Amino acid sequence: MKENAFTTRYGPAALVTGASSGIGQAFAQSLAERGCDLLLVARRGDRLQALAAQLASAHGVKVALCCVDLAHPDAIEAIAKAAEAMDIGLLVSNAGFGLKGPHQDNDPAQMTALLQVNCAAPLHLTQRFIPVLLQRGRGGIILTSSVEGFMGIPFSAAYAASKAFTNSLGESLWGELQPLGIDVLALCPGSTDTEAHALQGIDPATLEGMMTPREVAELALEHLDNGPVYIAGEQNQAMFDALLGMPRRDALRQMADNIRAVLLPRKEQQ
Repeated sequence: MKENAFTTRYGPAALVTGASSGIGQAFAQSLAERGCDLLLVARRGDRLQALAAQLASAHGVKVALCCVDLAHPDAIEAIAKAAEAMDIGLLVSNAGFGLKGPHQDNDPAQMTALLQVNCAAPLHLTQRFIPVLLQRGRGGIILTSSVEGFMGIPFSAAYAASKAFTNSLGESLWGELQPLGIDVLALCPGSTDTEAHALQGIDPATLEGMMTPREVAELALEHLDNGPVYIAGEQNQAMFDALLGMPRRDALRQMADNIRAVLLPRKEQQ
């Protein structure tokens, strides 16, 4: 889609959560290049300020910031207030995090925060901003999900379950909003070169088919009008086509064996 057509349909402003790094930062960069003003949301204010200055200087767009932690329920109200003076045509609910390892080893407080960030935040953000998009008569919603949302993933139980929620939410909203001029896309990346792997104790060198955040963000924007669910990358599509074509018990055993061989030896060494 040409830049002016994109901003006419999804502009003039976009809201991006989780914008301080990874796929969220790549979304911000790609949208600024398309001429969209931005409302960037993340916890780390210093990173947001540096990104805002760079994007405003390079692309001449207006960038507003909202420094909140989506693990706190009151963050949604703060975001909505920050957006009051902006004409938001695209909501990119991207913030999220995962937990890797045996489910019984997960910290209960971290699991609660994961549900708040990965599930409750997109649920409430979409509910809050859909009336704005409907009033405009055009716009879009991107929910960053994961290929892990298509089936249970051993040693990633909480994260996979949260992304199954995201996929279902995206499909449901697409069915509601597509006839009304609002595009909805649940974006499902596979392995992406972000800081999340190190935070989860995973060596990126053990992961195949790694994509860059920029590749993922660009593909999502290019396929925004082709929802409801989009798997980023042909290799990821082929891998999950194969897994989902297997008997579910066999697919789960294969996934468990593969992940156990990579993840658990690293856990034992720590």
